Amino acid sequence: MPPSSMSSASSPSTWLRAPRRPSWLSDPKVLRTEVLGGLVVALALIPEAISFSVIAGVDPAVGLFASFTMAVTIAVVGGRPAMISAATGAVALVIAPLNREHGFGHLVAAVILAGVFQIVLGALGVAKLMRFVPRSVMVGFVNSLAVLIFMAQVPEMTDVPWPVYPLIAAGLAMMVFFPRLTTVVPAPLVSIVILTVITVAAGIAVPTVGDKGGLPSSLPVPGLPDVPFTVDTLTTVAPYAFAMALVGLMESLMTAKLVDDITDTRSSKTRESVGQGVANIVTGFFGGMGGCAMIGQTMINVRVSGARTRLSTFLAGAFLMVLCVVFGPVVSDIPMAALVAVMVMVSVATFDWHSIAPRTLRRMPLGETVVMLVTVVCVVATHNLAIGVVVGSVAAMVVFARRVARLAEVTAVTDPDGGTVVYRVTGELFFASSNELVGRFAYATDPDRVVIDLSAAHVWDASSVAALDAVETKYAQRGKTVEIVGLNEPSARIHRTLSGELTGS
Repeated sequence: MPPSSMSSASSPSTWLRAPRRPSWLSDPKVLRTEVLGGLVVALALIPEAISFSVIAGVDPAVGLFASFTMAVTIAVVGGRPAMISAATGAVALVIAPLNREHGFGHLVAAVILAGVFQIVLGALGVAKLMRFVPRSVMVGFVNSLAVLIFMAQVPEMTDVPWPVYPLIAAGLAMMVFFPRLTTVVPAPLVSIVILTVITVAAGIAVPTVGDKGGLPSSLPVPGLPDVPFTVDTLTTVAPYAFAMALVGLMESLMTAKLVDDITDTRSSKTRESVGQGVANIVTGFFGGMGGCAMIGQTMINVRVSGARTRLSTFLAGAFLMVLCVVFGPVVSDIPMAALVAVMVMVSVATFDWHSIAPRTLRRMPLGETVVMLVTVVCVVATHNLAIGVVVGSVAAMVVFARRVARLAEVTAVTDPDGGTVVYRVTGELFFASSNELVGRFAYATDPDRVVIDLSAAHVWDASSVAALDAVETKYAQRGKTVEIVGLNEPSARIHRTLSGELTGS
């Protein structure tokens, strides 16, 4: 892995260091990979951006402009090299009601405000929450993305002329077998070019990119949103902007983590969070619909094309505008079947097939598999990655709490003289395990002196302290004394602070 492809995951102060010389400046092979990868992504972005524009209820040019400004800006300010950010379906779904009810000006204002929210959240360290996303949720996230990518292609394969099917099959075959001949040129690009030439030369009537909507003929120009700058406008757009900020950050950070794993490098999630905000602000001022990281196009760039640097991201946006403005008529003739084949291949490559292999399922704890399935079902059912990740993470926490709660054990040993009983508590004491703690003691039959040994346990919360207080109270009501010993320092601190303070007197 070239050193320049790695991004610091430390504090924002590292952003100010002098940048290293990009590897593509000194290695022609890397440059070729980045350029071709950006070109393939740009071709795949066009129908996606148009489709998302339709979802948001705006002109196709709005989605294309957003994809251009997002990709170019994030290539400079983002924290994850080679990741593609552009107009996305998740963002379109969030802001579509705002556009429908209040107009395009409010949509643009919401995009800019969402960018501000993302910068604030990034500065507050929201990216650190990614550590609480368990592996089972990450696997579910990846698998659900693969399913959504494939499902998005289904409409392009239904109620279409019959030549579409052999074209898709031919495109898939070329992407499977062409890399065995050479990897100098990305197989998806070869597939798109050959299928376009065949359909145009033979006059085959199949749906094309041009059928999705008109391509822009000029570059976007900056401007302010056409809304009254009042408190009423702010209260109208703020809820949509905040929802967009959260959805965009969650998808971007999850995608960044996935790319980290694929490339075996680290990236600055804080910088990525702030970068997403900056990119959305720029996009809003250029009249775009906003966006976030795109898993499908990112997988094309990273996994299929092998790109690893910011150059491919920048060129994806730049090529997108060049293709639309300069080569619009040619791009309009690209058959959708070629792009469908590319995205189907991406969905197959994205899915973690190992996670559903019988051998893996037999070895994997049932709770882990359930969490993965819950994540997949929620994402596929709602078409919202953020909801799936949140629900999956909550399910993982519940599974973890139940598993850890069962590890808390209480054993009693009575001294030979019969005057003292020692209860040894082992495991983690927190709200899920401490609820049963009170019932594990023989209050009526125990001798007058009771020792509770917590040297093999850890007290985590107020529920555990309250349970220990309840045990002491029950013994005190019978005239017996309780001594708690063996607390480690963190447990002793929380016990000392809260003991006797949790109930009114």
